[in-house]
Amino acid sequence: MYQADGTRYETMKYNRCGKSGLKLPEVSLGLWHNFGSTAVYENMKSLCFTAFDHGITHFDLANNYGPEPGSAETNFGRIMKEELHAYRDEILVSTKAGYLMWNGPYGDWGSKKYIIASLDQSLKRLGLDYVDIFYHHRMDPETPLEETMETLAQIVRSGKALYVGISNYDGEHMKQAAAILKELHCPYIINQNRYSIFDRTIEKNGLKQAAHEADKGIIAFSPLAQGTLTDRYLNGIPADSRIATDGRFLKASQLTEEKVESICMLNEIAKERGESLAQMALKWVLKDHVVTSVLIGASKPSQILDNLKVLESADFTEEELKRIDQASKMEN
Repeated sequence: MYQADGTRYETMKYNRCGKSGLKLPEVSLGLWHNFGSTAVYENMKSLCFTAFDHGITHFDLANNYGPEPGSAETNFGRIMKEELHAYRDEILVSTKAGYLMWNGPYGDWGSKKYIIASLDQSLKRLGLDYVDIFYHHRMDPETPLEETMETLAQIVRSGKALYVGISNYDGEHMKQAAAILKELHCPYIINQNRYSIFDRTIEKNGLKQAAHEADKGIIAFSPLAQGTLTDRYLNGIPADSRIATDGRFLKASQLTEEKVESICMLNEIAKERGESLAQMALKWVLKDHVVTSVLIGASKPSQILDNLKVLESADFTEEELKRIDQASKMEN
């Protein structure tokens, strides 16, 4: 039976999520990849144990994480039941109602019917009575925002989630959602959005500033831009890389000559800082203390340990930030 490392909380940093009472580890583990039906169960356990042994208390899922959709929740639920159940009160579990889960007219991302059904299914797969954070995964233009937000409030009142968040919203719609949830006395505390050196959408659409002004947390996913902000693609496409083995979210055609040039320039800046490109990319996301936590993915425990070195990274100089902007200009 697994026993957690007794020193697990000594090096991790924990940030308060907005004005709430909840703290998130500065680095969280996302189960988007490598926890589905095609992955190796023993490796999944090793990833979770390594993460928790080093203070990563937050595990992020969605109903459609796989492949197959739902299998990541099922596998993590098994790990929770068989290995981590004694630590449930030290662990944050988040999930969300994604998309493409079932056919027919009742799969609208924002409808009350879909969201409630999705969470009920997630809880069964996870084997839990509640999740700590439940997100509305993506805006549905065909469903009134009021219906979606009322559903999130109902979920908290039912005891199926402690807090709620929204994902993939822009700044203006975040403000609208926040206003509705405030009226409903619903503990909305966090926004989950893509953010990296190569993808600064939340800066352009106002989400980052709006969340900061409203005292709401931000958790950033894809901080390494699907692995392009690592040393994986400096010399071509490795046979075991995500491009070669999956190709759903990162395609070979996206790795242009200009992109590789940009990656190499960023890698040189990282080397001058005495760290890997991945560590520098994670530090960049966290640089101004507006982002509460950064979501990492991993296929092996050593990647988690390498990414955790971001906790020791030095702050950026203004000159370094300018050079990073210049190196990534093709993406901005």
